[in-house]
Amino acid sequence: MKAIRGALLLAALATASVAAEDVPAERRNFVACPIVRDTASVPCWLAEHDGELYFLTLQTDVSAPVTPPWLGHRVLVEGVAARDRPQICGGIVLEPVVLSVLPELDASCNTLLPAEERYNLTFEPPRPPGPSAGRLAFAGAAPPAPAEPARVFELRYDFDGLIVFRHAGELTAILDAARTLGARSVAIAGHRGSVLLSNGTTLVEQPAIARRRAEQVAELLRGAGLDEVEYRVRWLDEPGAADGDDAALRRVTIELEH
Repeated sequence: MKAIRGALLLAALATASVAAEDVPAERRNFVACPIVRDTASVPCWLAEHDGELYFLTLQTDVSAPVTPPWLGHRVLVEGVAARDRPQICGGIVLEPVVLSVLPELDASCNTLLPAEERYNLTFEPPRPPGPSAGRLAFAGAAPPAPAEPARVFELRYDFDGLIVFRHAGELTAILDAARTLGARSVAIAGHRGSVLLSNGTTLVEQPAIARRRAEQVAELLRGAGLDEVEYRVRWLDEPGAADGDDAALRRVTIELEH
């Protein structure tokens, strides 16, 4: 299965070629091995592309907005080079940045750089230490509820990804809004994305991912007790057209109706 998935990934990289100059000048979309740089406080994650080193994120826990990559796997990096910001750990800052760990093992992705005094950082953890509580999908606190609950929500995904810890607050907000509004139906639509890389090729998500995303969201909401509503679940198998700013193409939209 891994071999098949790897072949599909290589095929996607080799097809749908687009001129590299179509990507905005400071946009950086690339696949690379992540690099770990040690520091006296917390490790940094970096990646090299086209002869330049980029800062990706710090080593934080799964509740952070940007989940760190893994050694032993390549990572899809999507970001904008913020050249007006000071470098971090010797790398150009990407802001915003989206990271997607690719599932195929790559033993060459094993670079660790030693700590250097000039790269020491001040690190504030995103939450108090200790294990996360509760189930994965609903473990996080929901954002403060607005005066009138939202009726339309959008979940964003890693490339070829499903629900992860950072979605917890958003799922909780959907659940709370549905109960507050007395929703009678929940319309869920899954979308499949593609990414225009900086080298001009296009990377396309696996064919079944839109369906898996939509059905998983419905399953999680039902499992959390939202089972007295009608679920209308659909998906779009055709990938969204990539233009370089493509993270938003990987999404599920949820609309509450009553």
